[in-house]
Amino acid sequence: MAQRLKQFYLEKVTPKLTQQFNYKNTHEVPRLEKIVINRGLGDASQNAKVLESSLNELSIIASQRGIVTRSRKAIAGFKIREKMPVGVSVTLRGEKMYAFLDRLINLALPRIRDFQGVSPKSFDGRGNYSLGLEEQLMFPEINYDQIDQIRGMDISIVTTCTSDEEGVALLKNLGMPFRNK
Repeated sequence: MAQRLKQFYLEKVTPKLTQQFNYKNTHEVPRLEKIVINRGLGDASQNAKVLESSLNELSIIASQRGIVTRSRKAIAGFKIREKMPVGVSVTLRGEKMYAFLDRLINLALPRIRDFQGVSPKSFDGRGNYSLGLEEQLMFPEINYDQIDQIRGMDISIVTTCTSDEEGVALLKNLGMPFRNK
């Protein structure tokens, strides 16, 4: 079954973007490529229980099992040894990507206290968007009683856009609530 946001993209967003930017070919229309959810562990890298709980939370949020990212080299100042776990990451593509973005836009972001919209300045110059979330409690799948500590995460939305203007138009048409300038 096709995701609701993907159907919306194909039926409504693609014609709008084609008209707005005068694309001659349908393959020129920007689309979502992948969504990467990343969470650094920080001080919790020494504790295996925290690593496992963080991995489980990200798996529940993304509906896909994440991978443990490990350090490439030892850094004495941060008390990190080589190949020590330093974070958890999940890469979403296809149907799961659209399902996650739909839940992020329509369920999670409106649940943030005093939410004014996401920053329109977080584009990287190539149309990709990154945002940081301070807590995992905004996702309805997370049970408040089962978490041991509030941790944030970084979400990167990678698109096929060539400029920030196209990226803003794509995400705004998909329903991303940008803050007014």
